[in-house]
Amino acid sequence: MAIASGMTNAWWMFSRGTLRHENQSTSSDTDTEVSLPSKDLDLALITNEDLGITEDHFSHPEGCFGFSRQEELEVAIELCKESVKETSEHSEQRRELVNRLVQLRMKLLEIKEGMEKDPDIKQVLGHKFVKRKGKSSNHQCDTCNSIIWGMLQSWHRCYECGFSCHSKCLNFVKRQCASTKARSVPRISMDNRNTGANTQQISKRGYIMDICPEIGLAAQNYRCAECRTQLSFKGDTADPRQCDYDGHYYCSLCHWNDTEVIPARVIHNWDFNTRKVCRQSKQFLKLMQRRAVLCVQDLNPMLFNYVEELSQIKKLREEILVMKMYFLSCRKAMEDKLLLQLQNRPHFVDSPETYSLQDLIDTKDSTLLSTLSGIHGNYAVHIKIECPLCQARGFICELCNSDEVLYPFDMIAAVCSHCSAVFHRDCFFKHSGECPKCKRLSRRSCQEGR
Repeated sequence: MAIASGMTNAWWMFSRGTLRHENQSTSSDTDTEVSLPSKDLDLALITNEDLGITEDHFSHPEGCFGFSRQEELEVAIELCKESVKETSEHSEQRRELVNRLVQLRMKLLEIKEGMEKDPDIKQVLGHKFVKRKGKSSNHQCDTCNSIIWGMLQSWHRCYECGFSCHSKCLNFVKRQCASTKARSVPRISMDNRNTGANTQQISKRGYIMDICPEIGLAAQNYRCAECRTQLSFKGDTADPRQCDYDGHYYCSLCHWNDTEVIPARVIHNWDFNTRKVCRQSKQFLKLMQRRAVLCVQDLNPMLFNYVEELSQIKKLREEILVMKMYFLSCRKAMEDKLLLQLQNRPHFVDSPETYSLQDLIDTKDSTLLSTLSGIHGNYAVHIKIECPLCQARGFICELCNSDEVLYPFDMIAAVCSHCSAVFHRDCFFKHSGECPKCKRLSRRSCQEGR
């Protein structure tokens, strides 16, 4: 029965040719013949479930269809590679198949590295389920949408994304763990920008930056975008519900009317109203909320003109990066670990360009600006008052020969973009932005050239 059930769930894998495998359950040498996909298979109809990246494929017992789990995945990968070759280049079908091929390879790598040896952890579709105990009934099963009665029922929870389900529902999980997608998102840094990387494209790979990109029920074949249940308008569990984050429609088992802040609406409209999202979008947004993957300068530079607090935060971040250069050559600053004051937002000491969704939410609440201003003040006190070594790295304005010591992060200071010399802002603009240090260097190079 187990083999028959498995053959039903993975019908497409065995519909062409033969593949021989030695059955380990009997003492005699027996060849098991299985069919492989036909060349004329309609690729547009291939779903995640067909390609074996749902629980219907991965959760079968070891040796199902006469194969081990590793062998099943290796076969699925080879067939997926053949399907990719049959699609036209740059087509949507090829992109979908390549994405699924990556997921299959990741699962195979997990098995080969022995990541499932811990008997207390059950891994399903990237989820890492741990058995939970407790009498609380405040949890609902993400698979069957019913209440988990902890006193009477055993249940598991994924410690990566928070997916909760009854132990009996583990074999019916169809949702990929949101942490798998979150880990694949590259973090934008100054290295990306210096090497010419398109930060807007990187941000789009992290978040969907189109506002509710609806494609319509017909494009989904009137099926739930996650579990592929046939959708209807009868007011039952198959009643379609739209996710405001990805624009797709889901059944009520996959969409619980949870609400979240939508990143695209924040970037384009500075809109922080929560909107209804499906379960997988909610879990993904929660995991990504503190990831610095939003480059506001590339996605919507006009936002700095529209939101005064955001413009001030950008300026403070740029000045903090200048202060960081002082700290890196200051023993006392390193001993006092001043940079750890920003340990909750480590990207603030890496680049002034990237923001997390949580940064923008805190900007809207006016909490980030006050916190960052306090840290900026502490850093300035160390450099200008407490540390003699940092004090000695100040500048004197050559344009007015004043005795006032200037620092690049002072509000009254202007920095030459070529030689990094520091002057009074008023003095610099009175001289039309001409830097005396640059002039000296230019004259010196001319003399040496003669």
